[in-house]
Amino acid sequence: MTDRIDEPDRDSCCDCPLAPDRREFIRHATLAAIGALVAAGMPSALAAAVVPDVVSPRGRIGSNPTYPIPTQDGVQIDATNEVILVRWKDAVYAFNLACPHQNVALRWNAGDTQFQCPKHHSKYREDGTFISGRATRNMDRLPIKRAGNEIVVDVDTMYRQDENPAEWAAAFVTV
Repeated sequence: MTDRIDEPDRDSCCDCPLAPDRREFIRHATLAAIGALVAAGMPSALAAAVVPDVVSPRGRIGSNPTYPIPTQDGVQIDATNEVILVRWKDAVYAFNLACPHQNVALRWNAGDTQFQCPKHHSKYREDGTFISGRATRNMDRLPIKRAGNEIVVDVDTMYRQDENPAEWAAAFVTV
């Protein structure tokens, strides 16, 4: 006869004060990975760009989310509002999260400092310009303006480079 060990009640872990929530776990895992990269000799600026920051709006002006002005070059993603914020070379851009080819969520590839579509592998520079792949145009930009120390993104309007070239080219804020 073998002894049977009862499994603990799985719901009992939910009440444990030591169990971190998912967001906290991801934050700690990301910080640990960045720390390991820095310890291995990777420059801190590059290590900080490995994983884009997940952000939420600080507030709203009407239906438009507001975000703090990014303090350094990098990528921030607000999946809820489908916004990518990029600070690059003294400019801040706001992009639609979806690839212009078939609306798949774009990903940031820090190693190559470019965005990539995971479905058809279209690639884009930090400022949203098309590099290669199946897409036929640049990433779609959202109108953006500065209000004090905040960036206001108009999520109800989108500029396609092929349809609104002047508006697309002007859709950034200098910092």
